[in-house]
Amino acid sequence: MPAAPRNHHRILMYSHDSFGLGHLRRCREIAHSLVDTHRDLSVLIISGSPIIGSYDFKSRVDFVRIPGVIKLRNGEYTSLKLHIDTRETLRMRREIIRHTAQIFDPDMLIVDKEPLGLRGEIKSTLSMLKRRGCRLVLGIRDVMDDPDLLEPEWERKEVMPVLRDLYDDIWVYGTRSFYEPLTGLDVPEDVVRKMRYTGYLRRQLPAVMSPTTIQRPDEPYLLVTPGGGGDGIELIDWVISAYEFDRSVDFRSLIVLGPFMPSHAQADFMERAARIPALDIITFDSYPEALIEGCRGMIAMGGYNTFCEILSFDKPAVIVPRTTPRKEQYIRARRAQELGMLRMLEDDGLRHPQAMVTALKTLFREGKPPSAAGIPGLLAGLENINNFVGNCLMEHAA
Repeated sequence: MPAAPRNHHRILMYSHDSFGLGHLRRCREIAHSLVDTHRDLSVLIISGSPIIGSYDFKSRVDFVRIPGVIKLRNGEYTSLKLHIDTRETLRMRREIIRHTAQIFDPDMLIVDKEPLGLRGEIKSTLSMLKRRGCRLVLGIRDVMDDPDLLEPEWERKEVMPVLRDLYDDIWVYGTRSFYEPLTGLDVPEDVVRKMRYTGYLRRQLPAVMSPTTIQRPDEPYLLVTPGGGGDGIELIDWVISAYEFDRSVDFRSLIVLGPFMPSHAQADFMERAARIPALDIITFDSYPEALIEGCRGMIAMGGYNTFCEILSFDKPAVIVPRTTPRKEQYIRARRAQELGMLRMLEDDGLRHPQAMVTALKTLFREGKPPSAAGIPGLLAGLENINNFVGNCLMEHAA
């Protein structure tokens, strides 16, 4: 049974991913903005991220860490840390999620990207919370994937009936003028009516900088970041190879490898970078905003959070998007280049150093910020989310 009436509100957030930083950082930004705006609100995040404990959380924001799993190249999942059967891990996750939702008894559930969670793990929780009167919200990126890939995936997972019958709202963390994430899919009209475009999520410098935050270089520098780093080996190798190939590239670059990059690759890159005076290299900084704010431009892979950072700090950028297993980054980078917001450098598989040399020099000397494209209203995401939540909670209280 639901808990007795109370004089404060609760929001539960769910982020399935164990690999990468995007889902976790997006949830954290939204949660912090919500508690800053709504003083009678508490937010609990359910996450599979193994590094969620590396981040600080504001008062009235906390997290529950569920056992992590990782997707293998063959599409199957395996336990990230525990030496137990994957089915047992998934069963543990389902039970922890459901039990947490029962006890926390949220007024609203915000699900990040995966409508049914990992392997359908939140479907029973969605149904249970729906019966309790909890408002169910799905938040999706500006770009999901190529429709030829997304449509069969959603058909296999039977996503559309869940969007139609269970979810109350679908928030798109972007603008319609930039991209419509369900383009090319056969979307029922009653699902379309649930979609709200929030705008992108603005990033800011932390009010209090952590003492562990990396000291940024004193001279002008480019920031090279593959996000979490798990799939960023090719990008980092390409940048270091450019410096090795052409020693006239003498301006500084700071490389942040990412916590999920394999340790053998990290060691190799650090050894190579140590021989190049113009390169600084670190593994990870959980507060990268200061590094971004201070850089002249960025070389990155173009995930959602990186794109928000480029927009928020108005930094010239060259994006080297991945194309597998999803085309999300490629679609986003191509569209941003069309609009004049940044440049895209496609990975042709050969990755000749001269191509990166040219990109680095052009970015450092002539790079234009996204604001030069003159597109207004991109970064209203957090403000609009706060307005949506405020209206929904007022309705719920009534």
